[in-house]
Amino acid sequence: MSALDGLEVRRTTTAQQLADGLSERILAGAFGPGDRLRESAIAAELGVARNTIREAVRILELTGLVRYEVNRGAVVIAPTPEIVEALYTARERLETAAVARTPRPEQLEAITEAFNQLKHAAETGDLNKIVDRDLAFHQAVVKLLDSTRLDEFYAAMTKELRFYLTVLSKEETPDEVVREHQVILDAIRSGDRDKAVAEIRAHIDASVQRLKDLF
Repeated sequence: MSALDGLEVRRTTTAQQLADGLSERILAGAFGPGDRLRESAIAAELGVARNTIREAVRILELTGLVRYEVNRGAVVIAPTPEIVEALYTARERLETAAVARTPRPEQLEAITEAFNQLKHAAETGDLNKIVDRDLAFHQAVVKLLDSTRLDEFYAAMTKELRFYLTVLSKEETPDEVVREHQVILDAIRSGDRDKAVAEIRAHIDASVQRLKDLF
């Protein structure tokens, strides 16, 4: 069975849509860390132009899921402590700055709703849904910064973060995920900004340490 089985490309498919499909397979483990993405082979199997595949791979490179190596071409990232540290430092800077602000009622409502959606996903036990709702919760937190540019920047980061959250979600129970986010929400709702910053920092630092242990 090929890692590309089930990935259908319509004539109207864009490079972005193809990149999304490849991203899903990377996150599902069809392509492992260090695996090459052979553009010619993928193009032949899917019946699309190699230039389209090349453009899709370039998009994946921008998300951080793929990088180019000399004499090897495009390969799926093999995480290192330095890569994890750099990504999560950027995440921590944004999220701690966000929770240091006082949320407006509608922002607090959005964060609470995102948490409720995470709880619902946890009840289903569906790993993909849990990761989706986890990312949505933190995206709602970042919106406290009131910057569409930072929202877009964080949204771009989530494509790479999804890879790591998928890994972490396999190492903890859905109930643990909910509890970790409950304390963050409680701190934000209490109006204790110092505690909210501390809880976000503790949450992210714990994730970094677990990832370093794994990788």
